[in-house]
Amino acid sequence: MPEDQELIEEILNGSQAAMEVLTRKYYKPIYAFVYRKVGNKEMAYDLTQEIFIKMLQKIQSFSNKGSFKSWLYSIAVNHCRDYWRSADYKMTSQQAELPETIESKQKSIPYIFERKETREQVKVAINSLPEYQREALILKYFHDMKIKEIAEVTNASDSTVKSRLKQGLGKLATMLKRGEENDKQRISKYESRL
Repeated sequence: MPEDQELIEEILNGSQAAMEVLTRKYYKPIYAFVYRKVGNKEMAYDLTQEIFIKMLQKIQSFSNKGSFKSWLYSIAVNHCRDYWRSADYKMTSQQAELPETIESKQKSIPYIFERKETREQVKVAINSLPEYQREALILKYFHDMKIKEIAEVTNASDSTVKSRLKQGLGKLATMLKRGEENDKQRISKYESRL
């Protein structure tokens, strides 16, 4: 597959095929990111389409200072932020869908993402985080981005991203632990009645 820069040059020269190749290359990961943010398949599809339209409209402004992937995710992050502020969001706010279980591919992912929590517990916990922490966690653990890439995408410093990840993981651990304790209390109350 051609490199992103080659595709961009071809697109700027009017190549429809290069545009299709570049879109196909990034469509699924961008859709997955948006879906995790908005939680509605149809809305994620619409927003993803809009993100790729924006990408094509702004492709002349892409400079080789960073990676194309980071530049495209920046568009996606900002488009999702615009959606959160919109009237459409206020009318259709729903929680994000996450996989039934989250298992690590690498040992570097914190234990929170390795545990087999129910979809609802993880969904509620992640959605209760502030947006900036939620974004950082989704980009890091669902899209395997490095700290530098997340910093570039979210327009933050590396240390800010590290702080957001650490705080977000700490809050998740607390919320999920609290949920386990509540479940244990309910079970022991039920068992004591028997």
